[in-house]
Amino acid sequence: MFEFVKQNALLIGLSAGSGIALLWPLLSRGASGVPSISATEAVLLLNRAKPLILDVRDAAEFAGGHIQGAKHIPVAELASRLKEIEKFKDKPVLVCCQTGTRTRAACTILQAQQFSNLHNLQGGLGGWIEAKLPLVKA
Repeated sequence: MFEFVKQNALLIGLSAGSGIALLWPLLSRGASGVPSISATEAVLLLNRAKPLILDVRDAAEFAGGHIQGAKHIPVAELASRLKEIEKFKDKPVLVCCQTGTRTRAACTILQAQQFSNLHNLQGGLGGWIEAKLPLVKA
């Protein structure tokens, strides 16, 4: 067995690499199955598709700065306030929080209500700021 691996190391490496490349789109999705997009990809989405920007941070974080046009619904209130955004079920929704972790819970809630075009801002507002993109203050 060891001799086989030794003689075919290149082929084994190539097959493992191609397997990873094939699985990469699945691996790039968050835990909730929602694709994570970079700040740059989010800007393209904002310009092309005019999505709902759903900010699920708490009120103090939102007041400290948010993406222009964002709808603020803290993740703890999301389930009870779904009527406010139900018209976006089949439209693009960019979900963001501070670091990208609360969006998983928010996306799970939204998916359970048949929201079908969700996008998670990778790195949250921290990633947005790191990309030197603007914020507005409430």
